[in-house]
Amino acid sequence: MAQKKLADKNVRKLMKTGRSGASFGLTLPKELVMSLGWREKQRIIVKRISGGLIIRDYKNRG
Repeated sequence: MAQKKLADKNVRKLMKTGRSGASFGLTLPKELVMSLGWREKQRIIVKRISGGLIIRDYKNRG
């Protein structure tokens, strides 16, 4: 598989998931996920802000 240009490395596409298409999925660069110390199936928070989204680690407040 060809290497992506450095400028395009963090450009991603939204994909429909499931049969009904009611949800969308997004892949994240492995380097970013590993640098944050995140793992598979980890809980995260997605928050809408003006002009975009914030994705953060879920902190259990219990």
